[in-house]
Amino acid sequence: MTIIESLLRELDREAATTRKMLSRVPDDRYDWQPHEKSMSIRRLATHIAELPSWVKMTLETSELDFAANPYSVPTIDNTNDLLAFFDRSLAEGRASLEKAVDEDLDGNWTLRNGDQIYSVESKADVVRMSYCQTVHHRAQLGVYLRLLNVPIPGSYGPSADEMNF
Repeated sequence: MTIIESLLRELDREAATTRKMLSRVPDDRYDWQPHEKSMSIRRLATHIAELPSWVKMTLETSELDFAANPYSVPTIDNTNDLLAFFDRSLAEGRASLEKAVDEDLDGNWTLRNGDQIYSVESKADVVRMSYCQTVHHRAQLGVYLRLLNVPIPGSYGPSADEMNF
């Protein structure tokens, strides 16, 4: 199996779990945040939904410079729109990965804000980081949902809400 084939399998596996989690975001709680320093559910869920598109960005560019490209995502106010945004992001990332070959993962990719460089990593590492960011923020969303008493779907097995204790 090639690295690209492995990344595609992982993308699909994580996407199924991510979609389940995003589908639980209540339409009436998009402005809610658990703490003043925490993201709102809207910001967190939208970021999770956009992360698959980072695969395309990584493969087709050499950097993201926030000074030249201010970070912005669409304002999403309901779960149907959130899932549609996720599906577009996933299709975009998957299509780019399907066209790639393992050698496309070798070059470096830089995250910066003008002259301030945050990281320089191989494209392979950045793609993997986007997967890790998805899992990280998905778990964060799980905490938000738990605090709102929304049943949590299982990720790598059943959740406590799916078990009969």
